[in-house]
Amino acid sequence: MNQISLLYPAGMEPPLVQQLTDEAVNDLSIDYICACLSHQATEQNLIKKIMIQLCDDPAVIRYRCDIFEDVLRFPVLRQHIAALLEQLDFLKMVERLSKDSDAPGIWQLINRLNELDHYIKCIEGIRDCLNGLDIQSQGFNDLKNFVDRIYQDSGFDYLKKDIAHLQENVCKIKSLTLGVNLDNQLRPIETGIVSINNEAYKKMGILRNLLDFTGSREEIHDGVAFTGMAPYHPPKVTADDKALKAGEAAADVMLPGRRALRQEDYGAQQIGANPLMNNLNLTITDMLQGVVRNLKTALSKYVNISGFALSAIISEFTFYLRWAELMDKIIEKGAPVCKPEILDTPRAFEGHGIYNFKLALQLVDGAKLDIVQNELHFSDEHRVYILTGPNRGGKTTITQAVGLIYLLAQNGIYVPGEKVALCPADSLYTHFPADENQTVNLGRLGEESKRFSEIFSAATSRSLILLNESFATTSFTEGLYIAKDITKSLVYLGANAIFNTHMHELAADLDEINRSVGGVNRAASLVTGIDGGRRSYKITLAPPQGLSYAKDIAEKYGVTFRHLRDIIEKRKDPS
Repeated sequence: MNQISLLYPAGMEPPLVQQLTDEAVNDLSIDYICACLSHQATEQNLIKKIMIQLCDDPAVIRYRCDIFEDVLRFPVLRQHIAALLEQLDFLKMVERLSKDSDAPGIWQLINRLNELDHYIKCIEGIRDCLNGLDIQSQGFNDLKNFVDRIYQDSGFDYLKKDIAHLQENVCKIKSLTLGVNLDNQLRPIETGIVSINNEAYKKMGILRNLLDFTGSREEIHDGVAFTGMAPYHPPKVTADDKALKAGEAAADVMLPGRRALRQEDYGAQQIGANPLMNNLNLTITDMLQGVVRNLKTALSKYVNISGFALSAIISEFTFYLRWAELMDKIIEKGAPVCKPEILDTPRAFEGHGIYNFKLALQLVDGAKLDIVQNELHFSDEHRVYILTGPNRGGKTTITQAVGLIYLLAQNGIYVPGEKVALCPADSLYTHFPADENQTVNLGRLGEESKRFSEIFSAATSRSLILLNESFATTSFTEGLYIAKDITKSLVYLGANAIFNTHMHELAADLDEINRSVGGVNRAASLVTGIDGGRRSYKITLAPPQGLSYAKDIAEKYGVTFRHLRDIIEKRKDPS
């Protein structure tokens, strides 16, 4: 069976991709986003593992975008996928335990029988899921054709009939009757099979036998015979069993060579992988020779059938399903999202009505807020943005927003905004303030310099680089000196970059910086807006405001010299 994937087109080997650094994962709040997608830690890890592998192949990204759009468009498809996940997960578990289990004989055959049974159910489930829907994506159409070929193959019908017949025969076995021998201290030393039955023990039957026993004159039964009892079949004794030393701790002795059945074994009981049944396995196999022979004969015809190709898409189904469920909630809250247009023109980016995706998550969580949307584009004239503005004016928010837009788009997910078109970045680097504990050895300035050097050594002209208040921990003179050289290097590299900073002088010197570097790429000044002394969170192409925000605030709250002087004068002359 050929491999099928919802992340990569058919026939394509997954390319080598750039994995996000731990710093970028933290700076873009990936763990927080994954926690919003699912409450299950296992699913969070699956989603995160896919998200941080930054694919930059436009064809692959378009493939993913189309699949996600189908999942988002059809709620009924999501319902089918959710039901399928349980079948696929069980198929994966059975397949894994069939390979890993050391239980020979009948249990291996029953595991294989269960695997084929769930394989059939998954094929039929996927076929039912995709038929009747106006599926547009290549990925889902490839999956549909894949399962249709299997379903329409004449061998599949035979497989269904054989497995149904075998399941019927195996299901006739309802119970075992066990005999337990005790030593002279009443400790269990050996367990054997008395009979294999086609009826399950009933609670009333057990209670009646118990009452009959306790009501008898003798507390100890004379012999072992009772009406209908079959011969006793002791378990097969292995070399390991014989090697057990006399006096082994009684708490761990239930069967020769086996430990007692404990709580941690219960998860595997459903398919025969527990110490009790493993120990009795050879005995059961001998007693059910006819059943075992029929299983072997029938299953040998399907030795080449594997559910691996289906179970391998569990994480991919989970990824798209959880994202579509979350996106539905965001749309319901009225936050604008759109399917990104993936461009081939290197470094192109056009963002209309964009905002930070985390604001949408806050809306879903019940927060009351107005989302401020912005316009942003990258071009030769605006290759590196120096973003300035007041404290808490939205500089970090918009810087992070651009990183999340690239990340979501390159995973095929809808992005926050009215319209977004971009060429994928080959890597995404962030340079945000480091945790205090990470700067002990080098100091803050040394740590920041080292980290940027590592980023710059790996980045290319097709990378996205986001700097947040970098080099602000040293003196203003030293910070400005380093920041100018950093800006020149970014312009020279030609990568899309945003450098948000409080150093207004850096933005004021951009003409000189651009002249000194030369070439076609330019750095431009971007500011977070002020409206009547209040933060508007709007960004605009404009020279740095310098002290203008402080002046607006001073005017608004009456703390200019003129206002304060008038207050003093009024005190002198109350009239």
